[in-house]
Amino acid sequence: MKTPHKKTAAGQQTREAVDHHTRSANMRKKKNSQKKQRCRPSSQASRNIVGCRISHGWKEGDEPITQWKGTVLDQVPINPSLYLVKYDGIDCVYGLELHRDERILKLKILPDKVPFSRVRDVRLANTIIGKAVEHMFEGEHGSKDEWRGMVLAQAPIMKAWFYITYEKDPVLYMYQLLDDYKEGDLRIMPESSESPPAEREPEGVIDGLIGKHVEYTKEDGSKRTGKVIHQVKAKPSVYFIKFDDDFHIYVYDLVKKS
Repeated sequence: MKTPHKKTAAGQQTREAVDHHTRSANMRKKKNSQKKQRCRPSSQASRNIVGCRISHGWKEGDEPITQWKGTVLDQVPINPSLYLVKYDGIDCVYGLELHRDERILKLKILPDKVPFSRVRDVRLANTIIGKAVEHMFEGEHGSKDEWRGMVLAQAPIMKAWFYITYEKDPVLYMYQLLDDYKEGDLRIMPESSESPPAEREPEGVIDGLIGKHVEYTKEDGSKRTGKVIHQVKAKPSVYFIKFDDDFHIYVYDLVKKS
């Protein structure tokens, strides 16, 4: 796995995160920089590792082995071998087959406890979930970049964090959004301005989507396949997709009509 690159200002968004599964789509929030990792088969494959801290090596091709630590957030019901992981220093959430991916080396379950975090302002948390927002980031040379997106849900395990995605980058991220809101870095958009968090969505699927295979046509005409793994409760037309060639989780409105 490669160390994630910094997201640039609005007009410079890279498509590497979409087109190359060996590259990380990372948005570096002010005061934040982050990493990622993966895991491989171990004798603890049958253990419930959701909520555990993990560490492992990552070996891809001729690249040197890198070491990673993170927290297992969830296990995907329709594909129990797939886990959602938040790595230390990484803003994205990753979908990894921790016990199967051959690039994951020496997966360890750590004795570290996940720090208990509680949402202090439940009313505000309920207010922002499902809302279109403008999220302020620190850009080049101290400039401010506004990223428009949607708050999807409160993250599992790490309860003070929230799932969010962006129009310019429909990947699943997580941040401590209540802090950002109170600091003036997160603004709720008027209801009439809400729009789906996807640039372009796979077509031809309307209902019974969980577990369905989808096909996505990229800008260069090539295709990639994936599976719908989750429906967003706050926005039932919005789903998570895990593509076969990528460890990112993508967020699309699959029911909206063009």
